[in-house]
Amino acid sequence: MIPITLNLEPVVKLTSEQFCQLCQSNPEAKLEMTSLGELVVMSPTGGMSGNRNTKLTQRLGNWTDVDGTGIAFDSSTMFKLPSGAFRSPNAAWILLERWNQLAPEQQETFPPICPDFVIELRSKSDSLRSLQDKMQEYLSNGVRLGFLLDPQGNQVEIYRQGREKDVLKAPTQLSGEAVLPGFILNLEQIL
Repeated sequence: MIPITLNLEPVVKLTSEQFCQLCQSNPEAKLEMTSLGELVVMSPTGGMSGNRNTKLTQRLGNWTDVDGTGIAFDSSTMFKLPSGAFRSPNAAWILLERWNQLAPEQQETFPPICPDFVIELRSKSDSLRSLQDKMQEYLSNGVRLGFLLDPQGNQVEIYRQGREKDVLKAPTQLSGEAVLPGFILNLEQIL
């Protein structure tokens, strides 16, 4: 099933608070909201995508626990970006110093912060174009490094602030570069 984007503006313009209430009232639904106020209804993932996502989240989480300079998040975490969009990357990481600047109440809800690092994993139901647009949205909101993993195309797109994206065919690992120094994402059983 392909994610559905609904333009609600002709009927209602959801505020941030209304969107949060909608999510809380429908916890079984995976929803996002674009900066234009469009509601994105995400489909559940299939078995292979779920397994791949578990592996990448586990690998990022394990490194984060050892490194100690940041905090990692899974695909269930929704972030309120500076543009007003609400987005849930498949995996994300935030420098601990930035995370600790949020009030405890902000950390408990949809944190109003853009991650330093995000990973999007394309499933069979995802349009590559929509994920590329999402990666650009992350960059516009302050993400410093992003990986778009595309198992269907057997490639990875790397997004960095102030640079054109790099496309790598069939890489076996990726570096966290200066954003996550020492992090190496092993792509075995993910790509």
